[in-house]
Amino acid sequence: MEDCIFCNIAHGEIPAQKIYEDDELLAFHDVAPQAPVHFLVIPKQHIRNIMETDDSRLLGNLLDQAQKLAVALGCAENGARFVINCKSDGGQTVDHLHIHVLGGRPLAWPPG
Repeated sequence: MEDCIFCNIAHGEIPAQKIYEDDELLAFHDVAPQAPVHFLVIPKQHIRNIMETDDSRLLGNLLDQAQKLAVALGCAENGARFVINCKSDGGQTVDHLHIHVLGGRPLAWPPG
């Protein structure tokens, strides 16, 4: 999708600090981090949000890779927050399915 920033990142048209990439997924550091560890994991395929897919294999791969990267980036001992915002009421600001992973400091609840 031409006007999707995450599609443009996935296609290499916009630079990102990549931390993982395979044929299906891409993970990169958030440009406005809210914690010492803050990265996103996205499918390279354009899927607007989690409610618009029934691909359980892809969803499992997204979560699996997010967990592996959280461990690799030092969140294993104290944990991390895994967030999937969905549509406007859910706080989604980019219409491309993505998981935020935040860690490296205590995170309050509710988030605010």
